[in-house]
Amino acid sequence: MSMLATRLGHAADDRLLIVNADDYGMSRSANLGITSLLQAGAISSATLMTPCPWAPAAVAQAREGGYDVGVHLTLTSEWEGYRWGPVTRDGSVASLVDEAGYFPRDCETFERKADADEVRTEITHQIRRAIDLGLDPSHADNHMGSLYGLATGRDFLELTLDVCAEFGLPFRLPRSLEGTGAPAELEPIARARAELADAKGVEIIDRLWTLPFELAEGEDYTAVRDQMTGLLRALRPGVTEIFIHPFRATSELRSIMPHWAKRAMELDLFTDPEVRGVLDAEGIKLINWLDLRALQRASRG
Repeated sequence: MSMLATRLGHAADDRLLIVNADDYGMSRSANLGITSLLQAGAISSATLMTPCPWAPAAVAQAREGGYDVGVHLTLTSEWEGYRWGPVTRDGSVASLVDEAGYFPRDCETFERKADADEVRTEITHQIRRAIDLGLDPSHADNHMGSLYGLATGRDFLELTLDVCAEFGLPFRLPRSLEGTGAPAELEPIARARAELADAKGVEIIDRLWTLPFELAEGEDYTAVRDQMTGLLRALRPGVTEIFIHPFRATSELRSIMPHWAKRAMELDLFTDPEVRGVLDAEGIKLINWLDLRALQRASRG
Protein backbone atom coordinates (compact mmCIF):
# COMPACT_ATOMS: atom_id res chain seq x y z
CA MET A 1 0.00 0.00 0.00
CA SER A 2 1.20 3.52 -0.77
CA MET A 3 0.39 6.46 1.47
CA LEU A 4 1.63 8.75 -1.29
CA ALA A 5 -0.94 7.36 -3.73
CA THR A 6 -3.81 8.08 -1.34
CA ARG A 7 -2.47 11.53 -0.48
CA LEU A 8 -2.48 12.26 -4.22
CA GLY A 9 -6.16 11.27 -4.33
CA HIS A 10 -5.75 7.77 -5.78
CA ALA A 11 -6.50 4.34 -4.36
CA ALA A 12 -3.76 2.79 -2.23
CA ASP A 13 -3.39 -0.12 -4.65
CA ASP A 14 -3.26 2.02 -7.82
CA ARG A 15 -0.11 1.72 -9.89
CA LEU A 16 0.96 5.29 -10.63
CA LEU A 17 3.81 5.99 -13.04
CA ILE A 18 6.01 9.00 -13.75
CA VAL A 19 8.02 8.65 -16.96
CA ASN A 20 10.84 11.21 -16.82
CA ALA A 21 13.28 12.13 -19.58
CA ASP A 22 16.68 12.97 -18.14
CA ASP A 23 19.29 15.32 -19.66
CA TYR A 24 16.99 17.95 -21.21
CA GLY A 25 19.20 20.76 -22.46
CA MET A 26 22.32 18.61 -22.69
CA SER A 27 22.46 18.90 -26.48
CA ARG A 28 20.33 19.65 -29.49
CA SER A 29 19.75 15.90 -29.93
CA ALA A 30 18.38 15.74 -26.39
CA ASN A 31 16.05 18.67 -26.98
CA LEU A 32 14.72 17.30 -30.26
CA GLY A 33 13.90 13.91 -28.75
CA ILE A 34 12.57 14.99 -25.37
CA THR A 35 10.47 17.87 -26.69
CA SER A 36 8.79 15.56 -29.20
CA LEU A 37 7.69 13.23 -26.39
CA LEU A 38 6.49 16.09 -24.19
CA GLN A 39 4.50 17.46 -27.13
CA ALA A 40 2.93 14.05 -27.71
CA GLY A 41 2.01 13.65 -24.04
CA ALA A 42 3.90 10.34 -24.13
CA ILE A 43 5.98 11.08 -21.00
CA SER A 44 5.24 12.82 -17.73
CA SER A 45 8.19 15.16 -17.37
CA ALA A 46 11.80 15.98 -18.10
CA THR A 47 14.71 17.37 -16.10
CA LEU A 48 16.97 20.19 -17.24
CA MET A 49 20.78 20.21 -17.11
CA THR A 50 21.31 23.92 -16.44
CA PRO A 51 25.13 23.83 -16.92
CA CYS A 52 24.74 22.61 -20.50
CA PRO A 53 24.65 24.79 -23.63
CA TRP A 54 21.19 23.83 -24.87
CA ALA A 55 19.43 24.56 -21.55
CA PRO A 56 18.01 27.96 -22.63
CA ALA A 57 16.44 26.43 -25.73
CA ALA A 58 14.93 23.63 -23.63
CA VAL A 59 13.40 26.14 -21.22
CA ALA A 60 11.93 28.13 -24.10
CA GLN A 61 10.28 24.96 -25.41
CA ALA A 62 9.05 24.00 -21.95
CA ARG A 63 7.51 27.43 -21.42
CA GLU A 64 5.84 27.44 -24.83
CA GLY A 65 4.33 24.00 -24.28
CA GLY A 66 3.57 24.34 -20.57
CA TYR A 67 5.49 21.14 -19.87
CA ASP A 68 6.41 19.59 -16.51
CA VAL A 69 10.18 20.16 -16.28
CA GLY A 70 12.42 19.94 -13.23
CA VAL A 71 16.12 20.51 -12.59
CA HIS A 72 18.63 17.70 -13.18
CA LEU A 73 21.23 18.66 -10.55
CA THR A 74 24.54 18.09 -12.33
CA LEU A 75 27.91 17.63 -10.64
CA THR A 76 29.61 15.31 -13.16
CA SER A 77 30.57 15.64 -16.82
CA GLU A 78 31.13 12.18 -18.23
CA TRP A 79 31.80 12.47 -21.97
CA GLU A 80 35.28 12.54 -23.47
CA GLY A 81 35.02 15.53 -25.79
CA TYR A 82 31.83 17.26 -24.63
CA ARG A 83 32.20 18.81 -21.17
CA TRP A 84 30.51 21.28 -18.85
CA GLY A 85 31.23 22.89 -15.50
CA PRO A 86 29.61 24.83 -12.66
CA VAL A 87 27.13 27.65 -13.10
CA THR A 88 28.38 29.37 -9.91
CA ARG A 89 30.09 32.68 -10.69
CA ASP A 90 30.07 34.47 -7.32
CA GLY A 91 32.06 32.15 -5.07
CA SER A 92 34.57 29.33 -5.10
CA VAL A 93 33.51 25.85 -6.16
CA ALA A 94 37.10 24.68 -6.68
CA SER A 95 36.46 21.30 -5.04
CA LEU A 96 33.87 20.48 -7.70
CA VAL A 97 36.09 20.80 -10.80
CA ASP A 98 39.10 19.18 -12.44
CA GLU A 99 42.25 20.96 -13.56
CA ALA A 100 40.50 22.17 -16.72
CA GLY A 101 37.56 23.66 -14.80
CA TYR A 102 35.01 20.98 -15.69
CA PHE A 103 33.03 18.70 -13.38
CA PRO A 104 34.75 15.32 -12.84
CA ARG A 105 33.85 12.51 -15.20
CA ASP A 106 32.82 10.03 -12.46
CA CYS A 107 30.88 10.03 -9.22
CA GLU A 108 33.68 8.55 -7.12
CA THR A 109 35.94 11.53 -7.81
CA PHE A 110 33.12 13.93 -7.02
CA GLU A 111 32.18 12.17 -3.77
CA ARG A 112 35.79 12.10 -2.53
CA LYS A 113 36.73 15.69 -3.38
CA ALA A 114 33.54 17.75 -3.09
CA ASP A 115 33.18 20.27 -0.28
CA ALA A 116 29.62 20.09 1.09
CA ASP A 117 29.18 23.87 1.29
CA GLU A 118 30.28 24.20 -2.33
CA VAL A 119 27.82 21.47 -3.37
CA ARG A 120 25.03 23.39 -1.65
CA THR A 121 26.10 26.61 -3.39
CA GLU A 122 26.24 25.00 -6.83
CA ILE A 123 22.94 23.11 -6.69
CA THR A 124 21.22 26.24 -5.36
CA HIS A 125 22.63 28.21 -8.27
CA GLN A 126 21.56 25.54 -10.76
CA ILE A 127 17.96 25.81 -9.59
CA ARG A 128 18.16 29.60 -9.60
CA ARG A 129 19.58 29.59 -13.12
CA ALA A 130 16.67 27.46 -14.31
CA ILE A 131 14.27 29.97 -12.74
CA ASP A 132 16.19 32.93 -14.21
CA LEU A 133 15.89 31.30 -17.64
CA GLY A 134 12.12 31.32 -17.14
CA LEU A 135 11.43 27.80 -15.86
CA ASP A 136 8.97 27.11 -13.05
CA PRO A 137 10.60 23.84 -11.91
CA SER A 138 8.37 20.93 -10.96
CA HIS A 139 11.01 18.99 -8.99
CA ALA A 140 14.71 18.17 -8.77
CA ASP A 141 16.71 15.04 -9.43
CA ASN A 142 20.37 14.17 -9.93
CA HIS A 143 22.57 13.42 -12.94
CA MET A 144 24.42 10.09 -12.59
CA GLY A 145 23.33 9.78 -8.93
CA SER A 146 26.34 11.79 -7.76
CA LEU A 147 24.51 13.06 -4.65
CA TYR A 148 23.45 9.59 -3.48
CA GLY A 149 26.86 8.37 -2.29
CA LEU A 150 26.66 5.18 -4.36
CA ALA A 151 30.38 5.12 -5.19
CA THR A 152 31.93 5.74 -1.75
CA GLY A 153 29.05 5.89 0.74
CA ARG A 154 29.49 9.65 1.20
CA ASP A 155 26.18 11.20 0.18
CA PHE A 156 24.97 14.79 0.02
CA LEU A 157 21.29 14.08 0.49
CA GLU A 158 20.67 16.09 3.66
CA LEU A 159 21.85 19.36 2.13
CA THR A 160 20.08 18.52 -1.14
CA LEU A 161 16.80 17.98 0.70
CA ASP A 162 17.33 21.29 2.53
CA VAL A 163 17.71 23.09 -0.81
CA CYS A 164 14.64 21.33 -2.22
CA ALA A 165 12.64 22.33 0.86
CA GLU A 166 13.77 25.94 0.40
CA PHE A 167 12.46 25.99 -3.18
CA GLY A 168 9.36 23.89 -2.45
CA LEU A 169 10.46 21.11 -4.81
CA PRO A 170 10.01 17.33 -4.53
CA PHE A 171 13.17 15.27 -5.08
CA ARG A 172 13.81 12.02 -6.91
CA LEU A 173 14.59 9.73 -3.97
CA PRO A 174 13.03 6.26 -3.79
CA ARG A 175 11.43 5.22 -0.52
CA SER A 176 12.38 1.63 -1.31
CA LEU A 177 15.08 -0.04 -3.45
CA GLU A 178 12.66 -2.85 -4.29
CA GLY A 179 13.01 -3.98 -7.88
CA THR A 180 16.31 -2.19 -8.52
CA GLY A 181 18.64 -5.12 -7.92
CA ALA A 182 20.42 -3.16 -5.16
CA PRO A 183 21.88 -5.22 -2.27
CA ALA A 184 19.41 -5.85 0.56
CA GLU A 185 21.80 -4.28 3.09
CA LEU A 186 21.22 -0.87 1.45
CA GLU A 187 17.49 -0.94 2.19
CA PRO A 188 17.84 0.44 5.77
CA ILE A 189 19.92 3.34 4.37
CA ALA A 190 17.20 4.10 1.82
CA ARG A 191 14.61 3.96 4.58
CA ALA A 192 16.60 6.38 6.75
CA ARG A 193 16.99 8.85 3.90
CA ALA A 194 13.25 8.60 3.19
CA GLU A 195 12.54 9.45 6.83
CA LEU A 196 14.87 12.46 6.48
CA ALA A 197 12.91 13.67 3.45
CA ASP A 198 9.67 13.27 5.39
CA ALA A 199 11.09 15.27 8.29
CA LYS A 200 12.06 18.09 5.95
CA GLY A 201 8.69 18.09 4.16
CA VAL A 202 10.11 17.05 0.78
CA GLU A 203 7.93 14.69 -1.26
CA ILE A 204 9.67 11.61 -2.67
CA ILE A 205 8.55 8.64 -4.74
CA ASP A 206 8.02 5.03 -3.71
CA ARG A 207 10.34 3.45 -6.30
CA LEU A 208 12.82 4.43 -9.03
CA TRP A 209 13.42 2.10 -11.97
CA THR A 210 15.23 2.30 -15.30
CA LEU A 211 16.76 0.20 -18.06
CA PRO A 212 20.52 -0.43 -18.46
CA PHE A 213 22.20 2.59 -20.06
CA GLU A 214 24.03 0.61 -22.75
CA LEU A 215 22.95 -2.04 -25.22
CA ALA A 216 23.98 -5.60 -24.46
CA GLU A 217 25.79 -7.43 -27.23
CA GLY A 218 23.35 -8.27 -30.02
CA GLU A 219 20.49 -6.43 -28.35
CA ASP A 220 18.01 -4.75 -30.70
CA TYR A 221 14.99 -2.48 -30.32
CA THR A 222 12.57 -5.37 -29.85
CA ALA A 223 14.61 -6.67 -26.91
CA VAL A 224 14.73 -3.21 -25.34
CA ARG A 225 10.97 -2.80 -25.80
CA ASP A 226 10.40 -6.20 -24.19
CA GLN A 227 12.48 -5.11 -21.19
CA MET A 228 10.38 -1.98 -20.82
CA THR A 229 7.05 -3.80 -21.09
CA GLY A 230 8.39 -6.25 -18.51
CA LEU A 231 9.11 -3.35 -16.15
CA LEU A 232 5.62 -1.97 -16.69
CA ARG A 233 3.93 -5.29 -15.96
CA ALA A 234 6.02 -5.61 -12.78
CA LEU A 235 4.98 -2.22 -11.35
CA ARG A 236 3.83 -2.35 -7.73
CA PRO A 237 1.10 -0.22 -6.15
CA GLY A 238 2.23 3.30 -5.40
CA VAL A 239 4.28 5.87 -7.31
CA THR A 240 7.15 4.63 -9.46
CA GLU A 241 9.38 6.75 -11.66
CA ILE A 242 10.92 5.18 -14.74
CA PHE A 243 13.55 7.46 -16.24
CA ILE A 244 14.78 7.32 -19.83
CA HIS A 245 17.17 9.22 -22.11
CA PRO A 246 15.20 9.71 -25.36
CA PHE A 247 17.50 11.49 -27.83
CA ARG A 248 17.22 12.05 -31.58
CA ALA A 249 19.89 10.05 -33.43
CA THR A 250 21.75 12.96 -35.02
CA SER A 251 25.38 13.21 -36.06
CA GLU A 252 25.83 15.36 -32.95
CA LEU A 253 24.64 12.54 -30.69
CA ARG A 254 26.83 9.95 -32.42
CA SER A 255 29.86 12.20 -31.94
CA ILE A 256 29.23 12.75 -28.22
CA MET A 257 28.73 9.25 -26.83
CA PRO A 258 29.51 5.63 -27.73
CA HIS A 259 26.12 4.20 -26.71
CA TRP A 260 24.01 6.66 -28.66
CA ALA A 261 21.96 3.83 -30.19
CA LYS A 262 20.29 3.00 -26.85
CA ARG A 263 19.16 6.60 -26.42
CA ALA A 264 17.75 6.60 -29.94
CA MET A 265 15.78 3.43 -29.12
CA GLU A 266 14.42 4.96 -25.90
CA LEU A 267 12.99 7.81 -27.98
CA ASP A 268 10.57 5.34 -29.58
CA LEU A 269 9.47 3.38 -26.50
CA PHE A 270 6.61 5.44 -25.10
CA THR A 271 5.04 6.17 -28.48
CA ASP A 272 5.23 2.47 -29.44
CA PRO A 273 1.70 0.98 -29.70
CA GLU A 274 2.83 -2.15 -27.87
CA VAL A 275 4.11 -0.15 -24.88
CA ARG A 276 1.01 2.04 -24.87
CA GLY A 277 -1.10 -1.11 -25.02
CA VAL A 278 0.59 -2.53 -21.92
CA LEU A 279 -0.03 0.71 -20.02
CA ASP A 280 -3.71 0.49 -20.91
CA ALA A 281 -4.08 -3.26 -20.31
CA GLU A 282 -2.37 -3.05 -16.92
CA GLY A 283 -4.43 -0.06 -15.80
CA ILE A 284 -1.29 1.99 -15.11
CA LYS A 285 -2.00 5.67 -14.51
CA LEU A 286 0.50 8.28 -15.71
CA ILE A 287 0.97 11.16 -13.27
CA ASN A 288 3.59 13.90 -13.14
CA TRP A 289 5.87 15.71 -10.74
CA LEU A 290 3.66 18.77 -10.64
CA ASP A 291 1.15 16.59 -8.75
CA LEU A 292 3.79 15.96 -6.07
CA ARG A 293 4.87 19.60 -6.01
CA ALA A 294 1.28 20.73 -5.41
CA LEU A 295 0.95 18.23 -2.58
CA GLN A 296 4.22 19.37 -0.99
CA ARG A 297 3.41 23.06 -1.18
CA ALA A 298 -0.14 22.56 0.10
CA SER A 299 1.07 20.51 3.08
CA ARG A 300 3.65 23.18 3.96
CA GLY A 301 1.19 26.02 3.58
